[in-house]
Amino acid sequence: MMVVGIVAVCVVLAVLAFFVPRLSRGPERGTQRTLGLGSRAGGKAPGTLGRIFSKPFRSSSKAVGRSGSAGRRTRGHMPF
Repeated sequence: MMVVGIVAVCVVLAVLAFFVPRLSRGPERGTQRTLGLGSRAGGKAPGTLGRIFSKPFRSSSKAVGRSGSAGRRTRGHMPF
């Protein structure tokens, strides 16, 4: 279920970044901040479990950042 939510957020951010690049920064940062909270909370588990629990949040945060930057980059390549 979380995977579907992250994919949906990435798609929405990419579309938002394409159409309104400046306004896409706020939602992107908010999403990354929320995922960072999850990563920090998961990282408090002892030992290897901490890395295992925090990894999905870290990789999701990277995906959100990549989708936002890809939308803005694509917009920059458009001729209009």
